Amino acid sequence: MAVVEVLNTNGESVSEAELSDAVFNVPVKPNILHEVVTMQLAGRRLGTASVKRRSDIRGSTRKLFRQKGTGRARRGNIKSPLLKGGGVVFGPSPRSYARRVPKKIKRMALKMALSSKFQDDELVVLDRFELDQIKTGKLLKILEALNREDALIVTEKEDKNLELSSRNLPWTKVLRCEGLNVYDILKYKHLILLESSISGIERRLLV
Repeated sequence: MAVVEVLNTNGESVSEAELSDAVFNVPVKPNILHEVVTMQLAGRRLGTASVKRRSDIRGSTRKLFRQKGTGRARRGNIKSPLLKGGGVVFGPSPRSYARRVPKKIKRMALKMALSSKFQDDELVVLDRFELDQIKTGKLLKILEALNREDALIVTEKEDKNLELSSRNLPWTKVLRCEGLNVYDILKYKHLILLESSISGIERRLLV
């Protein structure tokens, strides 16, 4: 078991917490992290780009002029891709960019992402993070006191004051432990865990 200091919102050490080595101290393999992050980003793509092809254009199928004798190209109907308003050749069609990754690999990548923060000394555990009102300035002062402005904050349950206070800070995000994912962990420089969320994370990853 790894042991880390538990801080308060003033950055003072108040106690210690144990972290499971099976979750927070596993060997990190960049290729697995890359595979899962690529999967997450690909799943966010809409894939709705689409064009009208020749068969989708509304118009007459009459040949515009006779085949021979005019000295012009052998023109077909008005829906030709060569004419204004005609169909598009080789344009995009709606598609899904989603990629499948085995559950075992996704769970392993999440452990590796958490471990990378712990091993790089970028993981902070707080005893509590209570805001009595929605106040971005107050949240910013707490993060400055911790020297962790660029951070992902993980809570055990919904905390509306904290979640709404962080909306105007582009370098800060609040997630509940069930929504924890590899991309967000790696995107932010620091990872701030509320002490109460550790058991939920370990329970999720040690099943």
